[in-house]
Amino acid sequence: MSAIRGSFLDFVADPFYYPELETVRYIHDGLMIISRGIIQELGNYDKLKPKYPEIPIISYPGMLILPGFIDIHIHYPQTEIIASSSKQLLEWLDKYTFPAEGKFKDQTYAQQIASFFLDQLLKNATTSALVLTTVYPQSVDALFEVAELRNMRIIAGKMLMDRNAPDYLLDTPETSYEDSKNLIKKWHGKGRLLYAITPRFAITSTPEQLHLAGVLKQEFPDVYVHTHLSEQKSETEKVAQLFPNSKDYLDVYEKFGLVSNKSIFAHGIYLSDSEFNRLSQAGSTIAFCPTSNLFLGSGLFQLHTAKSQQTPVKVGLGTDVGGGTSFSIFQTMNDAYKVSQLQGQNLSSLKAFYLATLGGAKSLSLEDKIGNFDVGKEADLVVLDTRVTPLLKLRNSRNNSDLLTDIIDELFTLIILGDERVVKATYLAGNLVYEPNIMSI
Repeated sequence: MSAIRGSFLDFVADPFYYPELETVRYIHDGLMIISRGIIQELGNYDKLKPKYPEIPIISYPGMLILPGFIDIHIHYPQTEIIASSSKQLLEWLDKYTFPAEGKFKDQTYAQQIASFFLDQLLKNATTSALVLTTVYPQSVDALFEVAELRNMRIIAGKMLMDRNAPDYLLDTPETSYEDSKNLIKKWHGKGRLLYAITPRFAITSTPEQLHLAGVLKQEFPDVYVHTHLSEQKSETEKVAQLFPNSKDYLDVYEKFGLVSNKSIFAHGIYLSDSEFNRLSQAGSTIAFCPTSNLFLGSGLFQLHTAKSQQTPVKVGLGTDVGGGTSFSIFQTMNDAYKVSQLQGQNLSSLKAFYLATLGGAKSLSLEDKIGNFDVGKEADLVVLDTRVTPLLKLRNSRNNSDLLTDIIDELFTLIILGDERVVKATYLAGNLVYEPNIMSI
């Protein structure tokens, strides 16, 4: 049993639908009791400390402690091609992505990149992620093996592609089915690891492959579906050509039984009202990836439509490395704020941090395990220094204020000015796994 002392902030409801100040829980001087990786109690330090006189306490005075961030769309094989200049999506895939993914046939190489990749997440305060791999099963094994060492909650799956990609990256409907089935049996539910059936997007899968992906989902209804949807106009036009009998892009996936409450669709920029409505009815999720959308010139995601009362859709944040330009959820929130501003909308700091924590957990149907500090949940948390740089120190010159309004203002400064230097410590299941200049697995 262990204890952590500091200022705790998390969410108990969705600020898109309830008065914002009623959705946040803030304890200025709090104490969290952790046993076997699970939160046992959280409350005011003065009240809880007498109950646990012998427990050693790790204190973070002046620090802000939040649930670990959740990244719901990121490509680990694209780590080495981040910041690669090109035209828009389809050319970028041909020029950079496909050659990079070809290297992951080598499992030793895949393990090296996977280890570096997960370390980058942890140093950027991300404790859970939904990750795309490659067509090679060994690339999935590599990621899960290094994630298991860290006891990190990772969802991933073998990518399915049987057309419109280089020959060395193509599988077949039959091999994609068999490989995925074997990987599901091997990894899904092992420790904190979960599996996602992962067709890259409709352009790179034949109807036969998507059919067998749907068969997998029927056979293993508890696994996820993770793919792309309506990222760019040229993509949607190509999908319409390849699937002329489908009424829209979403309908392609619907026809094969791939749209459910455990389906996560990245981007969703060019969705019709009908598609928003059907995603809402299915309980599906959209991964909002603003740094990637801006970098690749894809467009502006309509967050206000997705989070409307009329068509509420689950939304989480995705860095989408390597089309995305940073592993940092701070930078992702920064660009999300700007994307909203460009559409005449305002993304408050509480709404942004909700998407990065409890909203991300709900988008992955994991709100019973992660996302906030409720008793019984896994103790994934991050310790943030809101005055770590000279500029943040000047901007956040309060003297350890206990006012929630001051804390909300500080959260916004982290969105605009924060980066990995803000992260003082990262914990997975109650264990310290990252401090600046120290990485522990």
